[in-house]
Amino acid sequence: MKKPTDTPAGEESTALCDRAWDVLIPARAGYLAAVSPHYDEVFHDVLQRTEHAGSLGKTDIAALVVWKRLSVQTRWVTELMSLPDTHVRAVTERAVTAVRDTALTPGEAARTGRGIIWELPGFRTGDALASAILTAAAPHRMAVYDRRVQHALDTLGLTLAPTPGRYGRYLQLLDDLLHHGGAPTDGWTALDIDTALSWTGANPHPPATSDPDHTASR
Repeated sequence: MKKPTDTPAGEESTALCDRAWDVLIPARAGYLAAVSPHYDEVFHDVLQRTEHAGSLGKTDIAALVVWKRLSVQTRWVTELMSLPDTHVRAVTERAVTAVRDTALTPGEAARTGRGIIWELPGFRTGDALASAILTAAAPHRMAVYDRRVQHALDTLGLTLAPTPGRYGRYLQLLDDLLHHGGAPTDGWTALDIDTALSWTGANPHPPATSDPDHTASR
């Protein structure tokens, strides 16, 4: 398996992943216990429409802006809404195809999809909303990136530099974590790790115990 360029190789990488899972497993449980089960309904509605349409329109993007709790009183929103919906769908359709391409690794698919979304107003800097769009297109492969995720990665010692191509490297990092997860994380997706990272970033706390086998958090 190809290692992400931002993470150390070998034993050090394995140790970092083990320590990360000691935090992520209880963090996801904390999220599921504390957050309303209705909060993600908007995201899942967009996901279902994208599954059938193969693209996202302005209505879908507007819904994800609210879901991500971003401000809509910005210039790029006006520019985006001024475009024909057919143009927006043509761009997002190409991105959807890219992130669903199983011939590509998740990291490669993420990098390609992110490069396509870059063409739309508001997506040339930052990865939060762009990653939400790509995740709606391929929820079993992609994951959402935001400042809470970055804070959690920094806390866990998992380096993700803010240089071009960050989203692709982020997905490669999550793929690496999944390969190191072991039995307690069977069935987890990159999106599940994103949820745990986001919760950890918003509610930082050290792991309750040193438990390399993750048995205490099951």
